[in-house]
Amino acid sequence: MADTATLSSKFQISIPKAVREAQGWRAGQEFVFIPKGAGVLLVAAPTLDELRGIAAGADPTDYRDRRDRY
Repeated sequence: MADTATLSSKFQISIPKAVREAQGWRAGQEFVFIPKGAGVLLVAAPTLDELRGIAAGADPTDYRDRRDRY
């Protein structure tokens, strides 16, 4: 995709329709801006439902706590 957008005087950017449709993005969705060198990576923020179960099966016994940092 080589679509472009222009930053408005209110510092807003309209995401091209082809990009929105390809990514499945919708109005009201939240995004995260991650600095990458001279650019920025735009990533859709996951919802709580999408995160549910992500750590299923993780072992909670061997984790690092603040007490062992000194």
